[in-house]
Amino acid sequence: MMSEIQVHTVARQMLEQHGFAAIAKASEQAQACEGRGEAEEAKEWRHIADAMKIMRGPHQS
Repeated sequence: MMSEIQVHTVARQMLEQHGFAAIAKASEQAQACEGRGEAEEAKEWRHIADAMKIMRGPHQS
């Protein structure tokens, strides 16, 4: 299990590399892990995606 610091570090790195497409990539990873029966790994990817959503901030209209 990743620490909260590790989650935010990975989230920040992914946003820097992929922009906001990183959120979709993390969600795809979570789905792939679920498909392989890796529930704990999928949970970590969802946590990373949630952290990126917080970093992104609220939607603007």
